[in-house]
Amino acid sequence: RAGLGLPGGWQSCDGLSLPPGGGTGFVGRALTQLLRCRGHEVTPVSRRGGKDRISWEELSHSGLPLCDAVVNLAGENVLNPFRRWGDAFCREVVSSRVETTKTLAKAIADAEQPPRAWVVVTGVGYYRPSPTAEYTEDSPGGDFDFFSRLVSSWEAAALIPGSPARGVVVRSGVVLGRGGGAISHMLWPFRLGLGGPLGSGLQPFPWIHIRDLAGIVCHALESECVQGVLNGVSPSSSATSNGTFAQELAAALGRPALLPVPAWAVRAVFGAERAIMLLEGQRVVPKHTLESGYRFIFPDLSGALKDIVA
Repeated sequence: RAGLGLPGGWQSCDGLSLPPGGGTGFVGRALTQLLRCRGHEVTPVSRRGGKDRISWEELSHSGLPLCDAVVNLAGENVLNPFRRWGDAFCREVVSSRVETTKTLAKAIADAEQPPRAWVVVTGVGYYRPSPTAEYTEDSPGGDFDFFSRLVSSWEAAALIPGSPARGVVVRSGVVLGRGGGAISHMLWPFRLGLGGPLGSGLQPFPWIHIRDLAGIVCHALESECVQGVLNGVSPSSSATSNGTFAQELAAALGRPALLPVPAWAVRAVFGAERAIMLLEGQRVVPKHTLESGYRFIFPDLSGALKDIVA
């Protein structure tokens, strides 16, 4: 298996695992590029094995190859408008997050030489939507609706009692970047001058640039002192509303943002339960992330959007 070389006097090591939809997905591609630029070698775990990757079946049968770190970015896209929100899709959403995390956690627990770091990227859906409450990594949550319970189960699956592996959970906001994520579905309407806020537009919009999300994960891997929960949101996102985001995106494109999407239309497309993710939001602060020493590349929305649409 390929090695993961760590710069700056670190002992050489033998691999960084990324799961399906992780190593080759939107965030996974950005993270892989960053890690390789920093001298690391990355070996994805995918549905099918092959050159420079291993399959889930191989992982289950042979265990985790020698490695210094494992990252889980896996997860079925909850906001896929082409999938009807029902029991079958809910099971897929849960399985793609919780079961993959359990599989990797078991492989780490069973490893003769466990990795030194174990990072899982979950979501800010852990925190209860509110127009006024502000949440840090220490705030309560995780048990009030389907999505909060999903994050709780997801993070619980990552726990490995007694393991020497340093555990980090990154609760990500809406990931903004070129070539994928939330922006990819919005660009054409906004370029045509048909964009606007969702519902009232007053709901908080917790966001992060993809380079910062990859940067936080990389920071968590390389910094031995980082452990526990980090909020993966921009420092200015707690002051960003959905309406502000729509205005800033339109401004970056040189277009107006005059056509709000009514709440009933959002519910009709996504279903009432999923629509909550779009029509409500959380004011989230990356308190521990900043205290850990991470410096954001794109702390402000206007700069982030200009980089993406340029």
